[in-house]
Amino acid sequence: MASKDPSPLKDLITANHILHHHGVVDAYGHISLRNPDNPHTFFLSHNVAPALVSSPSDILEYSIEDASPVNKDAAAGYKERCIHSEILKKYPGVNSVVHSHSEAVLPYSISGVEMKPCFHMAGFLGTRVPVFDVATHYTRTSTHDLLITTTHLGAALAAAFSDPDGYVARVGALASSFLSKDGGDAEPRPDHTVVLMRGHGFTAVGSDVREAVFRAVYTQQNAGVQTTAMVLRNAQMGAVERGKGREEREKGVRDEGVRWLGDGELGDCRQMGQDTMGRPWGLWVREVEANGFYVNEA
Repeated sequence: MASKDPSPLKDLITANHILHHHGVVDAYGHISLRNPDNPHTFFLSHNVAPALVSSPSDILEYSIEDASPVNKDAAAGYKERCIHSEILKKYPGVNSVVHSHSEAVLPYSISGVEMKPCFHMAGFLGTRVPVFDVATHYTRTSTHDLLITTTHLGAALAAAFSDPDGYVARVGALASSFLSKDGGDAEPRPDHTVVLMRGHGFTAVGSDVREAVFRAVYTQQNAGVQTTAMVLRNAQMGAVERGKGREEREKGVRDEGVRWLGDGELGDCRQMGQDTMGRPWGLWVREVEANGFYVNEA
């Protein structure tokens, strides 16, 4: 087994604490990190609540090929580690994956209401946030518990991060050879940074642990903002419909509904988040370091 450099593992342990501190995970949920020294393996904590991950000994190393532990005598791991292995396998440019059961996000996985990027910190959500329904991928022997416990189901979830005519499909159609010759980035990358999972939660990806955490936290915040905005608008529109008339309509209710980020704003807002990501990360690290509940011995 490759040696565990304490520096990236320290960030991984801290990331577990940050996600718990923000309520993105509770006893369930997890975050992984591709091994910086071996791109064919990844790190993920053993079967323990994220807030209680405290030392490198709590971190296990898994093969990306089949999600099997590198150390055959390792402690029991998460059942859903195939979420991580299959996404990391399909997208070499992804190095960290977060899986969450966030209560704020869950309604958007079951209601038919699309999640939309509502504010400037959520530009990474793009124009569409897919909803993955595991039930359409069950086999005859599958357990119908919504969990992603096999490489088959993990691969199906990983595929949901790409559109049929998106980046991965284009690269697969000879584009990679031209990109390589030009010195460009030929690594397949997902078309979506977040995928909702019907009745289960969501999964977010990033190029590193900090980006994955950033996206997970602000996905949850965006869900809260969107829900509040829709409740406010529906309440005011209900008042209008009950006959309170034009005066209320002139107070700011837009007939076209809640305003999301426009197409021209998405890219710039996403870049703004990339450029300033160090600020929230620094705050979040200090918050969990100052909280005596969390322990990080890395």
